[in-house]
Amino acid sequence: MKQVNLPQVVAEVEQAFADYEYALLINDIPALDRWFWYAPQTVRYGVAEVLLGGEAIRQYRKTCAPVPSSRKLQRTVVTTFGTDYATVSTEFTDHTSDRIGRQMQTWVRMDEGWRIVTAHVSLMA
Repeated sequence: MKQVNLPQVVAEVEQAFADYEYALLINDIPALDRWFWYAPQTVRYGVAEVLLGGEAIRQYRKTCAPVPSSRKLQRTVVTTFGTDYATVSTEFTDHTSDRIGRQMQTWVRMDEGWRIVTAHVSLMA
């Protein structure tokens, strides 16, 4: 079995996730595009959309509303397997709703660095 949660790998993924979250909060679309693996196999299931492939994700980013700057994360869990594969799960809230959001991402180390290969965002009822 792969080694789980090697400290250096966890630190790398935590930093990549923090950088992604910062880009999300400031709506840095070029940075957000870079964090997703640009390939037909990339999947992002959003609250109200199904995006299949890197190009669909990029097109969505051009027209979607930015996340509220009041977005706060809680109960973030990073789990790494070996040196090249990780999952990040978190909950989020913001001032626009009393609902709790959930976000899960699969990260893979590519030649160009850590990239999100799948993502799922949902809101609890």
